[in-house]
Amino acid sequence: MPSTRPAVIRAADAARYLATDQFVWFDEAPDVPVEELIGAVPPEHRWAVDVGDGPEGMYAGIYGVRPMELGLPGSRLAPVAGLTWVGVHPDHRRRGLLTALLRHHLEQAHREGLALSALHASEPAIYPRFGYGLAALELQVDLGRGTSFTAPGLEERVSGTATTTVTGSDPGVASRARALDLRLAAQSPGIIVGSEEFYTRAVSDRPHELRDKEQIRLIFAVRAGEDVGCASFRRTPKWDNGRPGGTVTVGYLGGDPAARLALLRRLVDLDLTSTITLSRVSPDDPLFAWVGGPRGAADVRTYDSTYVRLVDLASAWAARGYDSDCDIVVDVADRHAPWNAGRWQLLASGGEGTAERTDAEPDLSLDVNVLGAGYLGRSIAPLLRAGIVTEHRGGALGSLAEAMRTELAPEPSTGF
Repeated sequence: MPSTRPAVIRAADAARYLATDQFVWFDEAPDVPVEELIGAVPPEHRWAVDVGDGPEGMYAGIYGVRPMELGLPGSRLAPVAGLTWVGVHPDHRRRGLLTALLRHHLEQAHREGLALSALHASEPAIYPRFGYGLAALELQVDLGRGTSFTAPGLEERVSGTATTTVTGSDPGVASRARALDLRLAAQSPGIIVGSEEFYTRAVSDRPHELRDKEQIRLIFAVRAGEDVGCASFRRTPKWDNGRPGGTVTVGYLGGDPAARLALLRRLVDLDLTSTITLSRVSPDDPLFAWVGGPRGAADVRTYDSTYVRLVDLASAWAARGYDSDCDIVVDVADRHAPWNAGRWQLLASGGEGTAERTDAEPDLSLDVNVLGAGYLGRSIAPLLRAGIVTEHRGGALGSLAEAMRTELAPEPSTGF
């Protein structure tokens, strides 16, 4: 029987594409050129559903892809399809458009030879149904001005680290930030690196985004002439009964431990402020050891960060490294990428992984989103107790989880 799935086409009309996104997300429509707003999504990676009774001036549904690189366990980098701008017009919900868009994305990524897709979920209940697993958590941490950090083993390196504040619009800042992320991602699973255009937009303020806000500023940490860390921030002034109570919102903080410590000490020492809010902090960030534990911070909140989807199971399994060995037969359910479904022998030995088809009896049965959840090194062992994974051989999930787990929790990624 012929498929009745809505057809997905390239979104050739940039204005309609933008109008759809702004309506779905009810964003303000600033008076700036269309391409200035959507240029970080390359034209060849803009997709849409166009139906006969579609909304005037809009598509019925859209999605976009940002070509990116993802830091993987084993000190590796791999290309990843950064899924973004996903939306269906309210008049066309419950018609299968989201399913059509996401299946098209997986098929297109597969045709392009990509093993992985990743996203940040606006509504986290949606994407596990399409094979995405929550691969990294992030914490939002509030610190008070003047917070003390204790790290005696790092003080010599901190003393050799200089910090310099620049604005996001300064020449070369985006290139410096991207080059630093590339170096960090090669050693830190979970960091996602976009194009230079992506970084240019991330560190630049458009007039409509300022609205009495301070422009984005960055502090670079430099050691022996090389960038080893960076923090981006924006301050908001506030006065309480004549006393300064401004806030510092830190959008990004990255670098080696000594660089992070030097940057934090700068951030908590800015004049006329009282609260420093850090986003995208890993659960294993050394920050908590430096302040004497979670209660050394004013407040800590937990959020979901990066979701990972195995587009091609065999290629994805082989792309990352492994600290422990395993030999597990897994029966994988994958209704949206059926080329992944079925039984696989997942091997890890000597740091390398291979995945091959097999007819052997399975040790485990699981949805492909479980492999995505553990792909960056976060433990999937608790999923057995949660009833998400079915174990046919005792200890099988523990062996798989141990092979996939990394020494430290994966880093949260910058939103895209």
